[in-house]
Amino acid sequence: MDFNRPAPDLAPALIGAILTIRGCQGVITETEAYSPDDPAAHSYPGPTKRNAAIFGPCGHAYVYRSYGLHWCLSVVGQPGHAVLIRALEPTQGIAEMIRRRGTDKRLTLGPGNTAQALGVTIADYGHPLDAPDFNIQQGPEVELLTGPRIGITKAADWPRRFGLKGSRYLSKPFPSSV
Repeated sequence: MDFNRPAPDLAPALIGAILTIRGCQGVITETEAYSPDDPAAHSYPGPTKRNAAIFGPCGHAYVYRSYGLHWCLSVVGQPGHAVLIRALEPTQGIAEMIRRRGTDKRLTLGPGNTAQALGVTIADYGHPLDAPDFNIQQGPEVELLTGPRIGITKAADWPRRFGLKGSRYLSKPFPSSV
């Protein structure tokens, strides 16, 4: 998969791709794009110690803690561009995902739940996404939903949230008018 592109181009391309992390696997069903011109992006203030991975090589993981509670996984595109993995349809390692989450409710719906189910931690920060046990493989071409991002206050209305049309594995429904 070609990760060397702006986040608004990479985010829809990741829908339908297969994400594998240490024996757990799923189809990416929802993403959000963030770019350096975006006031909601971690890269907006420029390079810092916290966001250095976003300015590093394409196709690497940017892992951060959201609200001090949940690890979240983003895929680095071009420098300053990252795509948040919001949800996926689990296909392998489901028992392990349930064990990690302590429940099967909303198992991989929402970025924090998804990262927890996959066992993502800060130890994965900057890790390349091309290892046999930590990778993203291109999936088939799929139909997309597009809408405003959720869970943020700045530039929330930008249509940079993408979802797999018809999937029941979305963190929240998409507005029907978008």
